[in-house]
Amino acid sequence: MPKHLAQQVQPIGPPIQGIGQYGTGTNAATNFNKLLTQVIGILTIIAGIYFIFLLITGGIEWMASGGDKGKLASARTKMFSGAVGLTIIVAALFIADIVGNLIGLPGILDPGGVLNSLTP
Repeated sequence: MPKHLAQQVQPIGPPIQGIGQYGTGTNAATNFNKLLTQVIGILTIIAGIYFIFLLITGGIEWMASGGDKGKLASARTKMFSGAVGLTIIVAALFIADIVGNLIGLPGILDPGGVLNSLTP
């Protein structure tokens, strides 16, 4: 009786290690820093795109307000809120660094270094 493909032993190679492109677990702190940096970068880009969306829709509402003070105030508030939000997002790293230094954690922006300093 012939063996089917599911009945044959298939070599799968060496064990899988690491998190995808980040390699093995020997440099986990560096890998964590890279991952965190990429996530923060992507979220900052999303915040910038959302700001542009708010700016454009606020401008359209401003033009379509037709002199109505309520609609004009709503459009102005939308544009101002978007600008303030983007400013806070961009300034968040600086704020985190200042707060970390004030509370005695100068390495707060280097979580990989903090992980390396922990003893098991």
